[in-house]
Amino acid sequence: MATFLLIIIYIAFISLGLPDAILGAAWPIMQVELSAPLEAAGLLYGMVCVGTVLSSLMSGPLLKRFGTGKVTAVSVMLTAIGLFGFNAAESVYWLLLFTLPLGLGAGAVDAGLNDYVALHYKAHHMNWLHAFWGIGATMGPLVLGRFLTVDKTWRDAYFTIAICQIVLVIVIFVTLPLWTKVANNQAKFEENTEEGETVELYNGNIFKMPGVKWALLTFIFYVGIEQTVSL
Repeated sequence: MATFLLIIIYIAFISLGLPDAILGAAWPIMQVELSAPLEAAGLLYGMVCVGTVLSSLMSGPLLKRFGTGKVTAVSVMLTAIGLFGFNAAESVYWLLLFTLPLGLGAGAVDAGLNDYVALHYKAHHMNWLHAFWGIGATMGPLVLGRFLTVDKTWRDAYFTIAICQIVLVIVIFVTLPLWTKVANNQAKFEENTEEGETVELYNGNIFKMPGVKWALLTFIFYVGIEQTVSL
């Protein structure tokens, strides 16, 4: 049961990575077709990042109230809406509009799945989790390239990736009881094996933990390099 859910989470992270690197590969064609300035790609990336940060900061209360399964399903749906929007966009202004659901969806699902795996699975699964994101990020431009070599357009690539997200939403909704069951089983196990007081973490007291500020600063530079190379 827990292994089956872990496989779904791995697939979710592949899906999460699919749209992350496609813009840089598609932009030379998109820019010409939409008559957009070259630097607009940076603005699009920036808007996605803003949405990602906002939804990540809001993820704690959302996860506590609705649970990881529901938040993940809705987040992936938002990502799909953003991708469908990119597919249908007739100008760069429409692209800017649809960066909002794309960023909001990506941030919440990323934070939610990381939190869930960290709490309910062994530490090494976190490494595999992000390895599967790398598979998705690699596959996105490959999907785009495949469509372009058979006389399709960048819109077909975005549409196909959006369909993948919709399939994932359906899978997550069908397996929602499993998310709760695995979490409850883990909670019972911890009650029987651990002693001591549990400290609840939230945005305020997390920043007081040693090393967190430096970790965040390092991550800013890391992600900056990653996004620059990707674009």
